[in-house]
Amino acid sequence: MPADTVAAVVRQWENARPDLDTRPMEVIGRVNRCAALLQQAEDAPLRRAGLTRPEFDVLGTLRRTGHELTPSDIARETFSSGAAVTKRLKQLTERGLVERRGDTRDRRVAHVRLTDAGQDLVDSVLPDQLAYETGVLSGIDRARQRELAGLLGELLGQLEGRLRPPRA
Repeated sequence: MPADTVAAVVRQWENARPDLDTRPMEVIGRVNRCAALLQQAEDAPLRRAGLTRPEFDVLGTLRRTGHELTPSDIARETFSSGAAVTKRLKQLTERGLVERRGDTRDRRVAHVRLTDAGQDLVDSVLPDQLAYETGVLSGIDRARQRELAGLLGELLGQLEGRLRPPRA
């Protein structure tokens, strides 16, 4: 078993409750710990560009899809609440990175698109962000990274199938 903080926790539980199978903690605990540490790092290139990860996720979603989306679409794509997306869109609109326009048929619906400045920002930050993420993973060789990505993909697929409503 690797020597990390989760390994110590698992050993403690094995001593305190030897009757329990603590193997799930080895995976879930490490995934959660990795996520927490990555969030603490706050993605240096994004921070330098004045963006949070959730803001970049909104901009990136609009850039990679290549077309206007509704706030509901963005919430679904970024796994965010409607309220969180509304707040992010307000901030990004004020910064001139996205534009909103009303639907001609339904005034309750808005359509959001990247401005040229928003597209330029995503295009300039993404290579630096990917280089940063490559550095984070540099201690793991490429074959093991592919293996890890595949295993995490399996877990994510199971969780999405179990916990997430089907897409409309």
